[in-house]
Order: sequence, then structure tokens, then C-alpha cells
Amino acid sequence: MEQKIKWAVNCMMKKTEKVSTDFLSEKEVQKVKKFHESFPQYHFTPLRNLEKLAKYLEVSGVYVKDESYRFGLNAFKVLGGSFAMAKYLAQRLGKDIGQLDYNTLVSDEIRKQLGEITFTTTTDGNHGRGVAWTAKELKQKSIIYMPKGSSATRLNNIKAEGAEAYITELNYDDTVRMTSEEARKHGWIVVQDTAWEGYEEIPTWIMQGYGTMAAEALEQLRELKVDKPTHIFIQAGVGSLAGAVQGYFASVFGENRPKTIIVESDQADCLYQSTLANDGYPHAVTGDLNTIMAGLACGEPNTISWEVLRDFSDMFVSCPDWVAAKGMRILGSPMKEDCQVISGESGAVTAGLLATIMTNEKMKEVKALLGLDANSKILLFSTEGDTDPDKYHSIVWDGAYPVME
Repeated sequence: MEQKIKWAVNCMMKKTEKVSTDFLSEKEVQKVKKFHESFPQYHFTPLRNLEKLAKYLEVSGVYVKDESYRFGLNAFKVLGGSFAMAKYLAQRLGKDIGQLDYNTLVSDEIRKQLGEITFTTTTDGNHGRGVAWTAKELKQKSIIYMPKGSSATRLNNIKAEGAEAYITELNYDDTVRMTSEEARKHGWIVVQDTAWEGYEEIPTWIMQGYGTMAAEALEQLRELKVDKPTHIFIQAGVGSLAGAVQGYFASVFGENRPKTIIVESDQADCLYQSTLANDGYPHAVTGDLNTIMAGLACGEPNTISWEVLRDFSDMFVSCPDWVAAKGMRILGSPMKEDCQVISGESGAVTAGLLATIMTNEKMKEVKALLGLDANSKILLFSTEGDTDPDKYHSIVWDGAYPVME
């Protein structure tokens, strides 16, 4: 198996007519954030200022948003599912989401109006756990399906939130199709963070939900006297998170937005392949999608987020597993005086890529194209903690997936 990092400059950014990012504007995302703030468990997740790492990499700053603290679920995904589920309930009640905070949604009066609702989704673990947790918090039901090869630990974490949960014999994208069919037969509500023709409303709400994380990060950067990052490295599976972060920063800063680098697993690099096609359309990759980056093991792009990424992202990078493993070790064993970040396989790939670009002579062209230098202020999102502890230990403690440069 090839172990090299592959990259593609986005030539499609040159188009003059770009897709609207208004649905991810500061105004819209503040509504989302206000809803999340109504949960008793809500608080900002930390933004770690890794000053020593920045000095070692010869950049001005490296800032890591640590989502392992999100709602006690060890990952960011709950932000999207919870907001989408609330928006669905608001729509069903004929109300604006601004009228419905957490306490209102769980009131006896509202629950009587709604009746019992079953939410369902396909997940590698983190998204499904977020949907299960939210369903439990809102006193509703959830049924979760996972693709073949999913971690038993992640399955059990989902069941612990009160959901029915199963591992299938299908890959991620085929499990999505199966889940959709089961929902159609039984009258369940699909909460999936990928969009396809005829299924776009809920994925849009999920992307808006992720905006809370981006808005928090910008507020925290400004507290550190950083007006805006010069670069954002953001990981992508179907692209919903990446599109949300890209769309928010593009909406806030316009033409002065940060340079954005979209990072995927080389076993599920549908966005990178779509960029290579250079025809403006999303392209799928197929197969088992066998990567340690389980949260990124998705072969079919979200059609909504693809348009945002196509129009505003600077570069798409396809990474072998060793890049993620390297990032996990860098963040988990920090330089003296820097904070430790416990980051899982999907959470750490951007840190591994940044370090490789800045220290490996073979990556000097990428470094130059991105303008990474002593003035660069780089924002990363560690989207999950050690959601599979055994896998985490095998990589960070035992040295699995060594660097293969």
C-alpha cells in the first residue's frame, strides 16, 4: 500500500460565482450556539495554545480546539445531531428554534404534543453516540447502525446512552442506504450528516450545529489577541464538519478568510478525488474504506458541503494512516510547557500533517504554496479524544503505524 501524502491545489476556487455561505453566517451560528448553551452540560471546550510546538515548527502560533471535552462525550459530533434534532422538533411544532430551548423541549406539555419519536443514523461511533445522547436527553428513542469493522467499544458507548445499536456487514455508505430504507419502512427520522438528492434539510442543520465549535474557536482566538488564523487545517469524511468550519470563516472574513486545507484519509479521499476531477462535481470512492481514521471513512461527499469546500478551500490532502498516528503522538506527548491533547485517530491527522509539512524536505513545495512561515497562525480541531482506548494505546504507547515517509 502506498504510504505517501498526496495533495491537490484547488483550481476551482477561481470561479467568480461562489455558493452562498449565509446559512453559516455569524448571525445564524449565534442562534445555534444559543440553543446549545441551553443544555445544562454546555461549556466552551478548550482552545490549546501550543507555543512550544509553534516555536519548534517555526510558525507564529498553533492553536488546537480540544473537543474531547464536549458534553462529556469525548467528541464534537453531538453539536450537529443535537441541533438538527431540535430543528426537526421545532418544525414539527410549527415554531422557530429560537422559541425552544432545552427545558422547553423536555417539558411535559411539548412531549405530549410530539408523542414518541425514533431517530436513527449510520455512524462510525461519535455521531451515533451524539444522536443517542440527544435522544435520551430529549426523552425520545434512537436506533443506531454502524458499518462493518466498527469498534465494539464505540458500539457499547452508544448502547450506554440508551440506544438500540448494531454493527452491520456493510461499508459506511451502504449502511447509510440501509438505514434510510429502514427509516422509510418504520417511520423513523434519519439524522445523517451527509446529503443526497431529496435529503438536504437535516444535513444542513447538522452543519449549522457544527458552527458552534467554529464560533467558540474564533472567540477564544480573539481572547488570545489573534484576530484571525492565517491557516485552518480541517479533517473531512463526508465533509460536513469541514464545510461548516470553512463556511463560517468564509462568511465572517470574506476575501480575507484564512487559507483552508482539507485533510482526508487516503482510503476514503472522495473530496481529494473530486478536486482532481476538476469538473465541479462531487465524486465517490468505493471499497472497504479501511483506515484507522474511522470518523473519516466515508466514500460519498455531502453534496451541500462539497459546494462550500469547492468554492472556498485552498488545498485538499490525502493522508495515509501514519500521518494520523504521528499527530496522536505529537499531541499526546507535548513539548515541555505545552498542554497535552488526548486526540484520537480522526482528531489528530491535521496535527500530523502540519508537523510533516513543516519539517520534511519532501513537503517544501506544499509549505511554499500555502505560505506557511514564521508569521503563520494555524488553527486545528482535535475532533475526538480516545474514543477507542485500545486503539489509542496501541498507537501512542506501542508505536503502531510508524512514520512511513
